[in-house]
Amino acid sequence: MSDADFIEPTVDPDTRNLTYRNVVGRNFGGSRTEISVRDTPGMVTDEPTSRGGMNAGPTPVETVMGGLLGCDSVITGMVAELLDFEYGEIEYVCDAEIDTRGVRGVEGVRPYFEKVTVQKTIKTNEPADRIEKLKKNVEQRCPVSNLIRDAGVDLHIEWIVVPM
Repeated sequence: MSDADFIEPTVDPDTRNLTYRNVVGRNFGGSRTEISVRDTPGMVTDEPTSRGGMNAGPTPVETVMGGLLGCDSVITGMVAELLDFEYGEIEYVCDAEIDTRGVRGVEGVRPYFEKVTVQKTIKTNEPADRIEKLKKNVEQRCPVSNLIRDAGVDLHIEWIVVPM
């Protein structure tokens, strides 16, 4: 993919534009953690009962997976708007493989994802070259997918295109 395939930045590339995020959590023992974010209802993370939790919410690792899907969705919308790219609904399915020996302290085994696979089904009537341009620009800009890739995780996002 050539540089011409990438959309121009929407900010001055020579000026840092740092923003600040804040998340607060409370844990009263056990695996359940109440998390507050801005002025939203927040969320709870927990482990399933089979791992000693109360199954009161997604596991922390599942929230990372959900964050990946949510971030991809936001960046897809942002890039689509810049490209004047028309699309409808997007559906995601995300699967991950983790070698649990890592969280149990086995040296040399990472305690996070080995592999993450996403099936992204997008409804659009756009031609293949524009879909590819959208895909490449989303891949370049998505903070969560880049964080996961930079951690050395085998991340594969399969785009499945269906007509609107």
